[in-house]
Amino acid sequence: MAAIIETHDLRKVFRTVKRQTGALGALRSVFAATYEDRVAVAGVSMSVEAGELIGYIGPNGAGKSTTIKMLTGILVPTSGEISVAGLVPWQKRKENARNIGVVFGQRSQLYWDLPLIESFELLRAIYGVPAVRYKANLDRFTEMLEMGPFLRTPVRQLSLGQRMRGDFAAAMLHDPPVVFLDEPTIGLDVVAKEAIREFIAGVNRERGTTFILTTHDLADVERLCRRIVLIDHGTLVYDGEIDALRDRYGTHRTLVVTLCEPTPVDHLEVDGAEVVSREGETWRLRFDRHAVSAEALIRRVADRYCLSDLSIEEPELESIIRRIYLDGYVEATAPAR
Repeated sequence: MAAIIETHDLRKVFRTVKRQTGALGALRSVFAATYEDRVAVAGVSMSVEAGELIGYIGPNGAGKSTTIKMLTGILVPTSGEISVAGLVPWQKRKENARNIGVVFGQRSQLYWDLPLIESFELLRAIYGVPAVRYKANLDRFTEMLEMGPFLRTPVRQLSLGQRMRGDFAAAMLHDPPVVFLDEPTIGLDVVAKEAIREFIAGVNRERGTTFILTTHDLADVERLCRRIVLIDHGTLVYDGEIDALRDRYGTHRTLVVTLCEPTPVDHLEVDGAEVVSREGETWRLRFDRHAVSAEALIRRVADRYCLSDLSIEEPELESIIRRIYLDGYVEATAPAR
């Protein structure tokens, strides 16, 4: 597939005046100002194919929002190249705006005092969406997001979960090939989060829409994305599949076994694994995936004990990302895609 988003050595540096204290310092700042440069994005290069759903993650201040603002045309890069659906966003802002959808978890594009349906009507007129296509999209999104009961409710009276559903529909009404999601599930309860996740996955699957998801909720990333781009201090740290990251850094897995009958011993003896917890007859055994296979370990347990149930738990993505943050990034750097 052809790339729909491409960046090459993308950089953004913010220059600010270094303030000096006192009246004399203020006067010097006017006539002999000194400046301080802060690098927000430092040479990020990546390529996104049409139809991909990517998690763009990193700690606070890593440069995620700055990157998204350059991709949407809000900010002009200091240097580097950038292309979204064949356009340079900051040079073709209006054309780029018609090609993209944006959802911000803490900001809304809906009209506060108008019923939700009227916000949709206004956006239809702004984007020039044909009436037939608008009705088809509205009907489909109303069904997928279960918006029927509150379509005619003023936006100010909607709950956070209802408003976010409305924002997702609003971002998709004009059929954008690319959608940027910035903390889309922040503050939502588990029911609303799952509804939003199902909507994103459904639109990506049915329409081939490309999504770039920035979030601190790694459950969103695990639920939706196969590929993640990890950024820190403005630098791209890792770009690749989540499974590959797990294989490299999630060295330990957990075998959960439930025994058929109470065991007379206080500790299971299984070569290649250590007991990490026990609840009744359910035992959790931690093992190194590179030292012993799950199949071999299960066979060893089954040879010694009667099993009624078992499962394998993979390491949580959050713990892997935390380890990369704490232990350094040189090891985690993946080959360029």
